[in-house]
Amino acid sequence: MFKHVLRIVIALIFIASGFVKAVDVVGFSFKMEEYFSPSVFNIPFMEKQALFLAIIMVVLELVLGFLLLIKSRLKMTLSLLIALCVFFAFLTFYSAYFNVVTDCGCFGDALKFTPWQSFWKDIILLIGLIILWILYRNHFNDIDERTAFKKYFSAFAFMTMVFVINWGITHEPVIDFRDYKIGTDLNAEKAKIEKDPSEYKTFYSLKNAKTNEVLAVNQDDYVNDKKYWEEGSPWKIEEGKTSSKIVKQGYESEISKFKPESPEGMDLTAEILKAPKAVLIFSYHPENIDPVLLARTEAKVKAIKGALILGISTNANTFKAINNAMMDGTAIKTIARSNPFVLTLQNGKIIDKRSAKDYLKY
Repeated sequence: MFKHVLRIVIALIFIASGFVKAVDVVGFSFKMEEYFSPSVFNIPFMEKQALFLAIIMVVLELVLGFLLLIKSRLKMTLSLLIALCVFFAFLTFYSAYFNVVTDCGCFGDALKFTPWQSFWKDIILLIGLIILWILYRNHFNDIDERTAFKKYFSAFAFMTMVFVINWGITHEPVIDFRDYKIGTDLNAEKAKIEKDPSEYKTFYSLKNAKTNEVLAVNQDDYVNDKKYWEEGSPWKIEEGKTSSKIVKQGYESEISKFKPESPEGMDLTAEILKAPKAVLIFSYHPENIDPVLLARTEAKVKAIKGALILGISTNANTFKAINNAMMDGTAIKTIARSNPFVLTLQNGKIIDKRSAKDYLKY
């Protein structure tokens, strides 16, 4: 009984993890780009393959989780799942230890984990899989039952997977787990962030010149204890090692990063959120944008009467027919899943969002 329950639980975890990533496989590819970036593994040539690799990882999780659920090809399934868990455990440990990727994207935007939480989740899954290997090792050569139910269930699961992944790539995610979902009031979210902000403190790395002891001391303790700074003190601040750490977690929302600026550096956030209607075209990779598609989108948006029209990208010269604004590329990726992308606001509330291709058809 125990081994069946354990198998089903672990299978459902992998299916759930794969499904939320499949829903927004483009978003998962952005997370993979972070790992390939110069600040992490420094293999930037792999960034162009991020979407393809993201699809492969998602399909692996879903297929292997499904095979484990229906108890099919157990030796191969458990072997590959163990290998997958070891791989993810390495990534999450690296992220946690070096603090380079703050969210592994294990469950997409549906459920956030800190790097250490992600690492221990992978370790627990790995232990569970090893236990399953031991418990089922005498059944590896059993013949799989090819029942009609399994065939139809497998076909349905496969078609669902293909549909969900394809829809998320060509349109918008079937289920939107992001902070920028339709119906979100950006003004209300901004107010919540201001009412309950996160608090940070500066920490100094101090080294004792006599004993070589090293301490991390926060700004308040440093000021209040004169032994650290009085004349003749052996404690010296180590250059380049001062850090800022969160001491109180406030209201979390990606909307805190919504800060479009004019090319001259003027903050346009308030103007956008107060506008009765604002139509914004986003581009996170302006260098890769289809110029014909962009021109058609600009023309359609520009024809809208009585609306604030802006093109927001990482380049001040991306848009030719409408006013340009700039925003951080990572922040744009939390909003847009296609390049370009159109977002419509009404008094700061999201009423429509879609890829430029879908917007032109709408």
